[in-house]
Parts: sequence; structure tokens; C-alpha cells
Amino acid sequence: MAGQMPIKLQEVLQLPNLGINPASIGFAFLTMESDRYIVVREQAATPEQKSQIAIVDMLNPSNVVRRPITADSAIQHPTQNIIALKSGNQLQIFNLDQKAKLKATNTSEPVVYWRWISNSMIALVTATAAFHWSLEGTSEPVKVFDRHQSLADCQIINYKTDDEQKWLCVVGIAQREGRIAGAMQLYSVEKKVSQAIEGHACSFGSYVMDGATKPSTLFSFAKKTATEAKLYIIEVARPDDSPAFQKKAVDVYFPPEAAQDFPVAMQVSAKHNIVYLVTKFGYVHLFDLESGTLIFRNRISSDTIFVTVPHNATGGIMGVDKKGRVLLLAVDEANLVPYICNSLNNYELAIKLAARNNLPGAEDLFVNQFNRLFQSGQIKEAAKVAAESPQGILRTPKTIQMFQQLPQQPGQPAPILQYFGVLLEKGKLNAAESLELARPVVQQGRKELLEKWLSEDKLGCSDELGELMRTVDPKLALTVFYRAGTHPKVVLLFAETGQYDKIVPYCQKFSFNPDWKTLLNNLVNVNPDAAASFAANLVTAQGGPLVDLNAVVDTFMRKGMISQTTSLLLEALKENKPQDAALQTKLLEMNLISQPKVADAILANNMFTHYDKARIGTLCEKAGLAQRALEHYSDINDIKRVLTNTQAFQPEYLVNYFSRLSAEDSLEVLKNLLRLNIRQNLQIVVQVCSKYSEQLVPARVVELFETFKSYDGLFFYLGSQVNTSEDPVVHNKYIEAAAKTGQFREVERMVRESKKYDAAKIKEFLKEAKLADQLPFIIVCDLHGFVDDMTKFLYKNNMTRYIEAYVQKINPVNTPIVVGTLIDVGCAEDYIKNLLMSVRSLCPADTLVDAVEKRNKMKLILPWLESRVAEGSQETDLHNALAKICIDSNKQPEQFLNDNPYYDPRVVGKYCEKRDPYLAFVAYKRGMCNDELLAVTNKNSLFKHQARYLIQRQDPELWAKVLSEENEFRRQVIDQVAQTALPETKNPEEVSTTVRAFMTADLPNELIELLQKIVLDTRNTEFSENKDLQNLLILTAIKADTSKVMDYIKRLDKYDASDIATIAIQAELFEEAFAIYNKFKLNAEATDVLIVHLRNLDRASEFADRIGTPDVYTKLGKAQLDANQVKQAINSFLKADNHEFYHEVIYAANNAQNFEDLVRFLEMAVKKIKEPQIESELAYAYCKTDKLAELETFISTPGCTANVLDTGDRCYAEGLYQAAKILFNSISNYGKLASALVRLGEYQEAVDSANKANSTRTWKEVIVACVDAKEFRLAQMAGLHLVVLPDELEEVVRVYENRGHFSELIQLLEQGITTEGAHAGLYTELAGLYSKYKEEKLMDFIKAQHNRINIPKVANYAQLNSQWPELVFLHTHYDEWDEALLVMLNHPAESFDHPLFKEVVPKVHNTDIAYRSIQFYLSEQPNLINDLLTALIPRADHTRVVGLVRNMNHLPMIKPYLLAVQDKNVQAVNDALNELLIEEQDFEALRASVDAHDNFDKIALAQQLEKHELLEFRRIAAYIYKSNAKYQQSVELSKQDKLYKDAIQTAAESKRQDVAEGLLEYFVQQGLKEAFAATLYTCYDTIRPDVALEFAWKNNIIDFAFPFLIQVFREYINKVDALYKDHEKSKKDEEKKANEVTNFSQPEMFLGNTLQIGYLPQDQGGYGGYGQQQGYGQQQQGFGQQGYGGYDAGYGQQGFGGQQGFGGQGGFGTF
Repeated sequence: MAGQMPIKLQEVLQLPNLGINPASIGFAFLTMESDRYIVVREQAATPEQKSQIAIVDMLNPSNVVRRPITADSAIQHPTQNIIALKSGNQLQIFNLDQKAKLKATNTSEPVVYWRWISNSMIALVTATAAFHWSLEGTSEPVKVFDRHQSLADCQIINYKTDDEQKWLCVVGIAQREGRIAGAMQLYSVEKKVSQAIEGHACSFGSYVMDGATKPSTLFSFAKKTATEAKLYIIEVARPDDSPAFQKKAVDVYFPPEAAQDFPVAMQVSAKHNIVYLVTKFGYVHLFDLESGTLIFRNRISSDTIFVTVPHNATGGIMGVDKKGRVLLLAVDEANLVPYICNSLNNYELAIKLAARNNLPGAEDLFVNQFNRLFQSGQIKEAAKVAAESPQGILRTPKTIQMFQQLPQQPGQPAPILQYFGVLLEKGKLNAAESLELARPVVQQGRKELLEKWLSEDKLGCSDELGELMRTVDPKLALTVFYRAGTHPKVVLLFAETGQYDKIVPYCQKFSFNPDWKTLLNNLVNVNPDAAASFAANLVTAQGGPLVDLNAVVDTFMRKGMISQTTSLLLEALKENKPQDAALQTKLLEMNLISQPKVADAILANNMFTHYDKARIGTLCEKAGLAQRALEHYSDINDIKRVLTNTQAFQPEYLVNYFSRLSAEDSLEVLKNLLRLNIRQNLQIVVQVCSKYSEQLVPARVVELFETFKSYDGLFFYLGSQVNTSEDPVVHNKYIEAAAKTGQFREVERMVRESKKYDAAKIKEFLKEAKLADQLPFIIVCDLHGFVDDMTKFLYKNNMTRYIEAYVQKINPVNTPIVVGTLIDVGCAEDYIKNLLMSVRSLCPADTLVDAVEKRNKMKLILPWLESRVAEGSQETDLHNALAKICIDSNKQPEQFLNDNPYYDPRVVGKYCEKRDPYLAFVAYKRGMCNDELLAVTNKNSLFKHQARYLIQRQDPELWAKVLSEENEFRRQVIDQVAQTALPETKNPEEVSTTVRAFMTADLPNELIELLQKIVLDTRNTEFSENKDLQNLLILTAIKADTSKVMDYIKRLDKYDASDIATIAIQAELFEEAFAIYNKFKLNAEATDVLIVHLRNLDRASEFADRIGTPDVYTKLGKAQLDANQVKQAINSFLKADNHEFYHEVIYAANNAQNFEDLVRFLEMAVKKIKEPQIESELAYAYCKTDKLAELETFISTPGCTANVLDTGDRCYAEGLYQAAKILFNSISNYGKLASALVRLGEYQEAVDSANKANSTRTWKEVIVACVDAKEFRLAQMAGLHLVVLPDELEEVVRVYENRGHFSELIQLLEQGITTEGAHAGLYTELAGLYSKYKEEKLMDFIKAQHNRINIPKVANYAQLNSQWPELVFLHTHYDEWDEALLVMLNHPAESFDHPLFKEVVPKVHNTDIAYRSIQFYLSEQPNLINDLLTALIPRADHTRVVGLVRNMNHLPMIKPYLLAVQDKNVQAVNDALNELLIEEQDFEALRASVDAHDNFDKIALAQQLEKHELLEFRRIAAYIYKSNAKYQQSVELSKQDKLYKDAIQTAAESKRQDVAEGLLEYFVQQGLKEAFAATLYTCYDTIRPDVALEFAWKNNIIDFAFPFLIQVFREYINKVDALYKDHEKSKKDEEKKANEVTNFSQPEMFLGNTLQIGYLPQDQGGYGGYGQQQGYGQQQQGFGQQGYGGYDAGYGQQGFGGQQGFGGQGGFGTF
């Protein structure tokens, strides 16, 4: 393609190179919601593998994130690491960074398409409706609209919305009428209406119409029908102030070879207002959104780009094709407008695009249009053109001057004001425009306009504009300087306006470093409080202090600024660093000496820890701060001294203070306190000991109190510890202290509740204490098991009333212990009986019985027992005692044991075992005590009783224990069961339980004996006819004695035949099983036994012939088939007339190749069932048996269901080509028929069949066969059908080339390109063949067909065959300028062409090639070097070019080039050209170069020129020095050449006193009086009057200085007069304000009080306001919410009053 393209196409990456499975790259698996993320669902290839998703972050594509997620769809959030997953009807949203689920929902119907339509919204499309699901909150998907019926059969491929989501569109495609049709549904949210539209792709865009302030919403869509293809752009929403947008409808061109192509995607670039339309075949169309004009069309991919998204950075689109290439297509801003001008010749569109998007390339068009309008007097239109000019090419000082020079028309604003008005409407003014606009506004005093423009950000700020604003309002000037970045002046204005707190943040923000020390010293003299705040900012600045803190403190202290120094140090030292210890000490010292309360407050905050604590402690004690002194002392003597007077401290503080002391020191101090005044200090000591008891150790504290015999203190201290302490000493001492201090209730409480005291010690203490009330003693004994001792103590001391009280009221449960003790000490029995009767039921019977039984006094409690029974007591222990008394007295014990239900059988049985075993059996039987019963019966040989008990009990576990092998008495029990117990019973359940027990115990022989007595005894009909017992008998015999099984089978007939036979088979008793089946006429089962188990097919065959039933024959046939007796099996199936096992028969017959018998079987089967497999196998059997006549008859039979195609394939695979021919011909399968004919060598018939089949595979097979047979005519006929298919072309070429038929192949392709279906691949392959075999035809062919071939592929051919001219031609026509140039550079003899070289070199992408070209030309074509460099001007790095040529010593040769590019003001170019001009001694050209182009090494050039032999060059050196502020060097050089006028002018421009006064001195010394006077006149503002007067007086030239002195006096008089007037006016204003203050009623607003000045509103950036009524009063100040956002708001109401600051004309001073 000739010329530069207006687009940039970049392959960003290839997904397969990142490990993405190519099979997963498609519309169904890959999603891309934005240009940030690509998500691919990779399906598992095998069940063992897991499906996963791969997430490609385009900011870091090499790091592919894979996650094992089995969803059927996944879409990534456009900007965040959030993913939405869909599995069936379940939708979930996850934050992958936080690993958290954000939302989840279940839809009522499947979602067929979904996508993110914004950062917080997902659109869902189902079969019936569209929903919106918000990411925010917990809301469910909300239905937006129902789907239109026109989309019913469509696959949904897109969902589009406008920016505000007020217009929605669903896009779908469907196969209709042989083409892909598109259908869309456009929906208005506000109107709630839908419109069905035919279209394939759509997009929404915004466009601001001329004259409108808000954008209109445009809807663009493309459709392709059978007859046309169109792009429509319509307006769907328009603001009120906007003109209507005219609907656009333009044709979309599709080339003939892309007849099946259609649009698949559309994006509208918000950056350029360009519509990108992408088609299925990879074509891209670019249209202008406003006019619908086609800008560009080309094919960017040979594969379908199935997904596209906008690319925000470039304003283009990003897409993925089916090969996994990620492509980025964007407008080439440098070439777009030139392309429209040169290729489209649409200058109107070029101007609009350039103006709208600020694009280069239309500069000349804008300049011409501007000049034309300007010259015709259309001022406003010309101003509009200048305002819209791209890159501000017309917004220059020259344009401003043009408008200023125009005369003002009557009744109209001045032209310059019209120009500025248009600029303000369009946007922001540049610096020059802003300065020119501000000058007349300042002159008119219209400050409010400046404020308005600044607030609207309409002015371009500069240093000059700030100086201009400074004359009007320092606040506005501060805003301008801030925006212009003039840091010194911003800081200066901050200082002048008193905004010191803003200086440090500002300087840090912009890395500016002023003279901090000078600023601070000035502020100390003016405003100490502000100085302290400012100093704090300096020393706490982020990144480290800006001034030395020690120096600042010294400065403040010299001024006596104690408070300010304190504030400063508090702020500076707040981080409490060790290196600040000296300053911390100094801070506290100064305040302890002068302001003790302040020091106390500082110490109270615990801010500092590194100061000299001993020094500060001494100062605190002297200052009367005893508490602070105590905090700082560490010596125990100091502490004891300070604590002499405890009344000076708060008790709480003293208690807390002891936490700082060690345990030893604490005890020493406490001992000292008790020694000094125990009464006064006891409470404090108790509190301290209580709080720090653990550290002080309770034992030592107890010792402390006992030393001073302070039991009250000990009681209170231990009282605080006893509830939490587990130390027995604490509890013991507390009880003792309570007793000694008379706290008897506390003694009682402690002994009752405490679990930690030593009970034995306390018991002995209480005995010795002899308390009036023995209750504590009783409690201790009761709780700790000393009841025996208690009873003895009380009985011996005649305190029986306490005994009675104890058993009756305190603990009756211990009555048995008391009774036992009383019996032991010999107490009277009557007293004991009375004591028991008084306790009655409260006394536990068991322990009482044990107590008296041990002492052999059972009869002692009989009255108590009888009284309890009489009361109705059912207590077990009580009745146990009665049972024992009954047994011992032998009063009807068996009757008692059987009748009494309340005793414990185990206890009583145990009691009876040695006395009477039978009574023990009776007791155990009543209580069902199995183990005890078995033990006593076994031990005493009571087996008959045991057997009866077992049968009656029916307990399986008991039976298992008795019948266990471990039971040595098992045989005796079994005998009693069989002989006595079981015959006695008539209960079937008891019999059943017994049998089950024997079975469980695995006693088959014993069980058989048992069952024979029951079952075979015909007298016992109740059990002999029982089916279960018969089954059990046979089964037991099978298990234990197989010899009896056959006899039982014959004798019994009530058993379950089928089940028993099955078990017999399992036991391998096959004859018995056969006998059972035969006896009960179960013929099929009997046959199975013969076949499966006995494996006797002959016997089975005889049995089948004897029985003669079909089911038996069928089983026999199946068995024979399994035994591979195919012929016999088929005969059996035929006898059974059963086709059921035709699958097995077919398989077996095929394996055995027994097709003759298979035909007989299948002929029988087809008569019974219409099954395609049977008929197919019959046809195949006919083929195998060569019964082709029967085959034709069979397959031609109406209703034949045989699978002829598969049968034919089988025959073809086995070489039965004749049979395959018959089969394929019968179903008109010409493709496979052709294959068979090829195998039979019938080539012409094969071509005819292939023509009918029209199948690619068939043609490929035919062409290979024909080429192999050298039937080239037929091969060409077949080949013409293949070469028109791009995918088959390479294989056709390979067939011919591999066999060496090159000429025939070229003939075929030459014939192919004349056909209607010729494609680019065909032309490409033909070009490749020409390159390899007919080189002479290549150039002519590619020249004629270069637009139809695949140029890169042909270029590879040409390069391999060293065809360099052809290769250059191909590269240039494929816009591969770099490669074309390299070929000409590497092979100049064959391919160099200067015009072509010059045309190509500006277009190369790799500039290194261009520089290599320069070297090539300098070496090979030096005369043409400037021609080449001229072509390279737009692209070349001129510095590099100059360096390259300089290194080759050819700089003079490129002077024309240097002159041509000097207007770009490149230093290397300027230096080189200046060097050439010096060599040529062309000083005029050099002076012009220096003036016009300032980018060169000025000092180096000046130093070179000042030594030049020609005066004019030295003068240029002086000029350069002056221009670069090297005034002294310039003056010296001018003096050296006696160029006094130049020297005077330089001194005047320098504004420096030393330069001007030095020059004045030189003229005096040289006697140049006229020059002296001229210097005074020219440098009037610079030279000091006293210096001038001194020179004139000393050198007697006062007359030459007098005009200067007169002017000086006049100026100073005017200044004094003006200042005096201002002074008088200020005095009057002050008096007036003072009067106002006096009359004001609110005292808080008097002069000097703080003013309540508000902050800026929180939604505005910038500083808060400052100001006060008069002078430097206190002020409230603050930053706005956004910090240094700009000075768009005012600074207070009145600013700083007073008359201190910059004088009006006389410089800085105070008047």
C-alpha cells in the first residue's frame, strides 16, 4: 500500500505462547470485558484432569493466573481483580485479591449471554428477558425489559449501553435463508419501549454538536442483507440546547471474495469520534462519527476477530482472533490528517478532525483559512479558526498583534476583545494570551474579571502575569505564581502576607529550598508567636529538620521567649528520641525555674524519658513539687526523706508509686512508715501491701505486721487477699487474726467457705481457743472428716447438746459415724436409740447398718428399722438389713425373698451364698442377676435349675456365655437342656431362641441332634411340619454333615427348594442342587446347574432334548456360544426359534469367520425383528460369502433398514471393492463410490462420481490417484475444484511437487487463477512457483497481481532465491519500508534506486536504518546526500545526524541540510552551523543565527569568539555574554575593543550596581566625561546617587553629573510627599477604627483579640482565608480539604492592614 497508513496495527501478544490451550480460544471460552483482562476457560481433556480458568493481565501478561474453577462461563471486572462466574443458573462474584465472595444469586432460567456494562453493573440476557445485576449492596438481578420475538432463534453475541445506561441494545445472529442474519433490540429505559432492528453490530457514542454545551447520544449500527450493506448513525438523545443531528446512512463495501462476510463488532472511539467496524473475515472499516465518511478500510487478520473492546489509552480497539493473537488497532495521529488530505482529498473532514482532536497535518489548511477570513473582515470567524487550530499553531503573539492592529468598528467590541471572547468560550488561554488580556483589565480596575477567570481556570499563568496581578491584589498574584510554579515569589508573597505556616508544606511539595534562617530571624522580631509556629514547622518538616533546633532555641532564649520556646520544643521533641536528651533537660529546667506549673503539666503528660532525671528531681523538690521529685528519685534514702510527710500526697498516688520500687525497698519504706507513725500510716501500708501482695510475698507481709503486733492491720491486709489467695498460710493467719480481733462471724464464714486453710491446725487452734460457741469447731470437723474426734471431744467435755444439735440440725448424714463412736466410747444404748429415733429418716440406712454390723450390734437398730418400714419406706438398704435379720433368724426366708420387692438381690444373694445356696439362687433369679446366678449354680451343681432359667430367660447374650467353649460346665448344661428343660416347654418362642443360641454358638452337631428330636419325631406334629425348622435342619447338615443332606432332601418336602438349592450350590453340592430343582420341576435352574456348575454340555443337551422347551434350548445355545461352539449354538437357537442373542451370535460368527451358518441365523432373525444391525450384518455376510446377487436383492427390498454406508465402509476397508461399489451405488454415495472406483482403476468413472459428490476429501483422493497414474487431464479436472479452497491448496501443491510434476502444477494454478473462486492464496502459491521454477515470470506477475498475493510469503520465496529487485518491490508494496531499505543497502548493485530510496527512507520505523543510509550515501553517493537528508527532515534526530557526519569529517557537505533544519533550534545543528560560519568568516550570518536560534553552547561560543582576530566576531562574543547575564565579561570585552556604547547599554540592561558603577569608574579613570554622563543617563535606575556624586566631586566633573542629581532630588521629593499623605490618611483611619471599637458593645472583638475567620468550603481546594482588622493581630487559619490545590479563592476579607511592606515606588521599607 502506497503512502503512510492512517492506522497503527500492533500484535500485543499471542495467547498460545502464554500456555493457553488453542482449543479454548473462541467465543464460547474466551471473554474480554476491557483492555485490562482476558479470561480463558480451559476445558479438561480427560476426566482425571481438572478444568480451570486462565486470567491474563495485560499490564503483566507473562504472569498468567490459573484457578481450578469448573464454571461454564467467567467474566472479569473491567478494572479490578474481581471475577463473575456462571454455573448453570447459579451466578457468583468473587474478589480474587481478598479471596472473598461478594455476591451470589440463582436465576429462574439459564443466562445465555452476560457481560460487564460498567464498573458496578452486569447485564444478563436469558431466553426471555434482560436483567441488570448491581455489584453494590445485596440486590438481586432486576428485570429491565423482555426480549423481542425477532430474537427468538438468535444466538446473543453482544449487549451495548450508552454512558448513562438510558439506552440498551441486545445483538444476536441467526442462520436465515442461507446467510447469517443479524437482529437487534433497541430499548429506551426512560420511555420503556423497544424497537426491533435488523443489524449485526452496534455501538453508542457521544458527540457535542456545534453550538451545544452538552453531548448528544448517537447510535450507530451496521447490517448486511442479501442485497445491501449499510452503516447507520442516528441520534437517540439530544440536550435541550443542542441542534439536531442529521441521520447518516452510508454503504459498507465488501469485496467479491468476501461475499459471505458480515459485521461482527463495532466500537466508537470517544477520543477521536471514529467508528471502528470489524467483520468476520478480519476486515476493519473506519468511519467519521459526525459525517459517516469512510476513512479507511483494510484487512488486518486472516482469521475471525471474535471479541473486541475499546482501548482507552489510544482511543482504538483491541481484539482477539481465533489463532489467539491479541491485536491493537488505533489511529496514527501523525498520519491521519495527511492521509485524509492526500488519499481522500477531503480537506473539510481533515480540518474538522484536526480541530476536534488537536491532530497535526492540517497546519497549512488552517493558516490559509485564517488568512482568508481575516483579510475578508470576518473577524469572529477568523478568531474561531485560530481558537480551533490544532496544537495552537495560530495562537501566537503574532496573531494577537494582528487583532490589536485592526481598527474598532462602530457599535462593536474591539477586534482583540472579540478574539479573546472566542478563546474564552473555547477553553483556556495560553500565557501570552492571558498576559495581553489581563493588561487592559488591570488598567480598568476590573479585578473581579480576573478572579472569575482564575476560578474558571481560563488563564495561562506565568511570571509576567503574576507581576501584573501583584499591582492589583497580592492574593491573585499568589494564585498566579502558584500555578506558574514561580517558587521564590510564592514564598515571598507568603511571607509578605503573613502566611508562614504554608511556606514549609509548599516548599516540600515542590522541593524548593529558600533561606530558612533569614525568614525565621525576621519573623522573631515581628511576631514571636508566629515565629514559634513557623519554627515548629521547620524542625518537624517531613524528611528532616530544615534548621538547627539548638540554634533556634538559643535565638528564642536570647529574646526571653520562654513560652514560645516551650511550645517549639514540645512540638519538636514529641517523638521522644534519645539524642534529644539535652534539649528535654533544658526544656524542663527553664520551666521548673520560671514556670513550675507548666513543668508539672509537661511531666504529667509523660512525653519525655531521656532527660537528666536526677537533676530534674532535685529541681522539682526545690520547686515544691514533691510528687514529681519522688517520681525522679531512685535512691532509697531520698525516697524515705520525701515520704516523711505522707499527708502531702494523694493516697492513690502513693499506692501506685510503690509499683516502681523493688520488693526489698518497698518493705523497708513500709517498715519506716510504721515506725514513724503507725496510727497515721497504717491505712496506707495496708493498701500498699494489699495491692502488691504477690511481689512482697504474703509471708513477709505477715511478719511485718506481727513485728509491730498490729493484728488489725494483719486482719485488714489478709482480708483483701484471702478471697483470691490459695496460700494456706494466708487463710490460717486470717482465721487466727479474726479470732484474736473478736471477728467470730468472720471465723465461722472462713471455716465454712474456705478450702485452703490447714484443717488440722485450725482444729487444734479452736480447741485451744475455747470459744464460747463451738460452732466453728464443729464446722471444721464436719467439713474435714474429724467427726470422730469431734464426737469424742464433745462427749468427754459433757457437751452432748452439741452432739444432738450436730446430728439433728447440722449434718444428720454423719449420724452413723457418731453412733459408731458413741458405741466405741461405751455410751448407753438407750441414749443411742433415742438419738437415732430423734434423727429418724434423716439418718442414712446403709452406713448405719455397716457401722452396727461391724460392731455386731444389728439388733440395736431393729426398732429404728421397723419404725421406718411402718412409715412406708422403700429404701433398699433398709430392706437389705431386714432380709439379713430374717435370714439369720430363719423366719420363712424363701417367702420373704420371693415376696419382698425392695431389697437388692445381689447384696442379699451374696449374703446367702455361704448360708444357703438355693436361697442365693432364689434371690439372683428374682433380680435376673445372670452372672451371679451362673456362678452359684455352677459352683453348687444346680444345672437343672440353670437350664430351666436359660430357656425361660430367652437372653441371647446369656446363652452365648453358657455355650461358650470357655464354660467348663457347657456339656452338663446342654444335657439338661436336651433331656429335661426343652422337652418340657411348649412355647415356640423359647424353642426358637434356643435353636438360634445353638446356631450362634456354632454347635452344628448338637443342633442336629436337637432338631432331629423335634423335626423327625412325627409325634410332635407342632414342630415336625415347621418349614423353618426343616430349612434349618438341611442347612445345618450342609454345614456340618453333608452325607445326611441327600437323605433330608428326599425325606422332607416342606423346605424352600429354591433357597436351599442356591445354598447347596454355594457349598458345591451340585448333585443335591440338581436333585432339588428336578424334584420341584425347576427345569431352567436345573439346566443352569448342568451347564454352569457341572459343566457338562452333553448331559445338558440330553436334558434339553428330554425336556424340549425353548427356554432350555436357549440356555443351552448361550452356553454353547460361550464355549465357542458356534455351529451347535446356532442350531440350538434355531430349535428354540429365538433371536434374542443375535449380538453375541454375530460377534462369535464374525470371529470364527462362519458366515454360512450366520446367514441361516440372520435369515431367521430378520423374519422376527426389523433391526438395522441384523440386516446390516446379513448384508455383510452376503458380501463375505460372495452372494452379490442375494445382496442386491436384499438391499433393494422395500423397507430394508440395513446400514448400507457402514457395510460399504467395512467392505472397502477389507478390500471387497466390488461389493463396496454395489453398496455405495445403491445409496448414491458418490464420494465413497469414487474411492472404490479409484481402487478398481476406473478413473474416468471416479472423476464423474467425485463431480457428483463435490466433496473436498473425494477430490483429494481422486487427484492423488490420477497424478500417481499420470492421468494429468483428469487430475487437472479434480485439482481445479481444490485449488480454489485456501485450506487445500498447499496439499495439492505438495502432491505435485513431491512427484516432480512442476510444469503440470504451474499449468493447474494458471488455470485456477482464471476461475471465479480464485483467492489470494492461489496467486501467492503461483508466485512462489514462478520464484522457484520460472524466475523470468515473477516480476511481471507480482507487478500485475501485488494486491492479490500474500506479500510476506512471496517475499520469503524471493529472499530464498536471491531475487532482490522483486524483494524490494514486495516490501515497498507491503509498507515494509525497513526491509525494503535494508535490501537496497545490502545489495545495492542489483536493487539500488535513488528515487525509490528517497521515497522509502522517511517511512522507516527503525531510525537506525535511516542513519545507516546516511553513511551509505556519504560513502557511495555523496552528491545526493542533501537530497537524502531533506527527505529525512521530518523523522531524523538532527543531533545524531550532525554527530554522525561530524565523525566522518563531512560536515561542510551537509550545510544546506543544516540551514534547512535550523529553524527547529537544535543545539547540535546550531553548533555545527555556527562552526561553519566562523570558518567562512560570515559574521552577519553568525549574528543572525545567534539572534534567531538560542539553543547552543553560548559560553563556549563566546569564549571562542572573544579571541577571534575580527572585531565583529568579538562584538558578537560580547553580545552573547550580555544575553546570558554575563554582564561583567561583556562590558570588559566591549571596553577592550572601545565599544563604549555597547558597554553602556550592557550595564543598563544588567540592572546591577557593581557593573554600572564599575563602568562609571572606568570612564572617570580614562577621562571619558561624555561617556560618564551617558552612563548616568542610561543607568539612572541602577547607579546610587551618592556614588555618582562622589565620582563627580573627586574628579571635578560635577557638571556632567548635575542633570542626574536634579532628577534624583525631584524623585525623592515626590516620594516623601506621597508617603506623608498616606501617613496622614492612615492616622485618620486608625482613629476612626478606634472610635468604632470603643462604641462596640462586645468586648471580645476589641483590637488584638482573635477574629473568627472561616475556612474555605470543604469542596474547594486551596488555602483558607487570612486577615484581621488592623496590624498583625492573632488569626485563625487553615488549609482547605484538598491542601495545595490552587489559589482559586480569596484570602480573607481585608488582608493585612498597616503600612508595612513593599513601598509603591521606592523599594522595600517601612514608613
